[in-house]
Amino acid sequence: MQDSIFSLFQTLLPTFIVAVIAYYFLSSFMKNEERRRRFITVRESQAKTLPTRMAAYERLVLFLERIKPASLVVRTKSGNMTKADYEQTLIAAIEQEFEHNIAQQVYVSEECWNIIRAVKNTTIQKIRQVSMSEKVSTADGLREAILNDLMDKRAPSATAISFLKAEVNDLF
Repeated sequence: MQDSIFSLFQTLLPTFIVAVIAYYFLSSFMKNEERRRRFITVRESQAKTLPTRMAAYERLVLFLERIKPASLVVRTKSGNMTKADYEQTLIAAIEQEFEHNIAQQVYVSEECWNIIRAVKNTTIQKIRQVSMSEKVSTADGLREAILNDLMDKRAPSATAISFLKAEVNDLF
């Protein structure tokens, strides 16, 4: 009886060892195949989405250029407006540009989109701060004050554009 159990054990032990090794190799092969398939899928999808993402970055750079206070006041004439009306016109132009580009957030990182929003809000805040100055009483005065305020400082848009360029470089 003991001999038959020992004989059965001798027969089953190598079978068990071969089964464990086969399971290990098959399992690792399947994991590697899954990783390879996933890599190929990601690479193919990136090749398809890269032009769209690049277009989104281009649109955001254009947005940032358009909301730079210097280009904004040059593009937006004050005409016969009051200071308050001109301030609201500038802010409305920024908001309109932002709303026009809001869908681009789908194609950029969360950090990038947060920077874009922060630049928009900072630019609006700077316009409001300049407008609150007692030295400024007319729309033309507001235009000049905004331009003079930015002569000494770097526009928030410039910093964001640098960030966008770095993020685009990371795509390649």
